[in-house]
Amino acid sequence: MNEPTRWAILTGEFPPQSGGVADYTSQLAAGLAAAGDDVRVYAPVYATGIAECRGVCVVRLCDHFGPRGLALLDRALALDPPDRMLIQYVPHAFGMKAMNLPFAVWIAARARRHAVWLMFHEVAFPFGWRPKHIALATAHRAMARLVLAAAQRVFVTVPGWTAILRHCGLRDKSAEWLPVPSNVPALFNDAEVEAIRARVLPSGTGRLVGHFGTFGKPITDILEPVLARLLRGDPSLSVLLFGRGSQAFLDRFVAAMPDWRTRVVAAGELEPQSVAAHIRACEVMVLPFPDGVSSRRTTAMAALSNGTALVSNGGHLTEPFWAMCGCIAMAPKPDPDGIAAATSAVLALPSADRRSLGARAADLYRSQFSVERVIERLRNPSPATGKTRRLGYA
Repeated sequence: MNEPTRWAILTGEFPPQSGGVADYTSQLAAGLAAAGDDVRVYAPVYATGIAECRGVCVVRLCDHFGPRGLALLDRALALDPPDRMLIQYVPHAFGMKAMNLPFAVWIAARARRHAVWLMFHEVAFPFGWRPKHIALATAHRAMARLVLAAAQRVFVTVPGWTAILRHCGLRDKSAEWLPVPSNVPALFNDAEVEAIRARVLPSGTGRLVGHFGTFGKPITDILEPVLARLLRGDPSLSVLLFGRGSQAFLDRFVAAMPDWRTRVVAAGELEPQSVAAHIRACEVMVLPFPDGVSSRRTTAMAALSNGTALVSNGGHLTEPFWAMCGCIAMAPKPDPDGIAAATSAVLALPSADRRSLGARAADLYRSQFSVERVIERLRNPSPATGKTRRLGYA
């Protein structure tokens, strides 16, 4: 049995602030505390609300990892030295217009005092032709080089980050793959599921395709033509959109095709348990990604964990196992025709086969991606060696 460990978790966002990293860090901190560890989270001050994270001490800094905040952090770490300092690394989450080089220098200097562990959710802004983008990309790579030099252990949300990390100095240590679990509980109420279907399918017949997300342009540029192809091709089909931005997307989507308004419903931003019910109300979830489905996509994790058939696509960040796991339908690239065809193929399956696809997805999630598995890997004192650690799957 592992001995209790004292953790200092540094993050640029934490509830009540919304965001994937905030949700992930909250789950992680609560899971470590539930396992018996002593957990302190250090995060920037947030304007409204108080975070509730059972068993976790949340310390709000007086700025966004600026000079005063780092001075406070130094005092706190000196008074209560952690065994491990785990940094949820997203370069644009640490203030100073996404170029907080002093914070990276601070991390590098603390390696002499603390065991620094890094979790890379993002690494660096890509180079572009605009001077601003070049400056941002250069600063991010300099920051990554500084913090990597300090790290005792390095984690990545997706193996695709390893290549850029090697360009930033990842030489004598491996990067361990630590997927991001779903921030939606696999808890639901059967009555709520039936009520959702009755609202969206008032005739009691037809099939329901769902999409959950924040409806950002890179995704909706793919999603919009996919849904148009599906609705034109199957008059019995309806679409359920949910998540922040779903209503605005619906209004744009049906503007040119008013007849579709009766077949497309937006539920808006929902509480996590209601999200689970909406996922389970659908025959299939369609989740296209411009960089491909990957273990860092929490919406995909939510669909998997709730056992609903999932259709997505490959891309440059897609891990190889997705094509072999046998639990999702996947177009080879973010092509609307391919994604629509894959969705139609899943809808054409007998109901039992479609449910079996979802059940295999839920099994994969529990065995590889759940927060319990993440905690188990973090509390393992022996880092992986050699190449980026691969996940096994049934």
